[in-house]
Amino acid sequence: MAIDGDAGRCVSAEIAAGISPAAALFHSLADENRLRIVARLARGEARVVDLVGELGLAQSTVSKHLACLRGCGLVGYRAEGRQSFYSLTRPELMDLLGAAEHLLAATGHAVELWPVHASRAAAGAPAVLAHLDPPVGEAVS
Repeated sequence: MAIDGDAGRCVSAEIAAGISPAAALFHSLADENRLRIVARLARGEARVVDLVGELGLAQSTVSKHLACLRGCGLVGYRAEGRQSFYSLTRPELMDLLGAAEHLLAATGHAVELWPVHASRAAAGAPAVLAHLDPPVGEAVS
């Protein structure tokens, strides 16, 4: 899948040919950088400059991935002066990623796709090293 720089949406030959909305949703989440952005936005809104600094990605890369996620309806923004603050628009996305974590753990590929919140920890969710959401200031290998 490539990002259409002009339209800012995730596109591929399959999507252009009429791929189903379900497949398009999973295509939008198939990129590790987009998953890292989603994981960061699960903690709260952020500006592009915040995401660039925290994730160690180029500004153009962050902007294109945000445009893709916006095109899929998963991310929105609010303007404050000349700044845009991005946030997740669909809380159901966290349920989907939580289900994916359980599925991956069941298949022997445990990973944490979104930050552990107090409610998850209280529910007994396993604490797994998150390779998609490193602490602020740490580089991703």
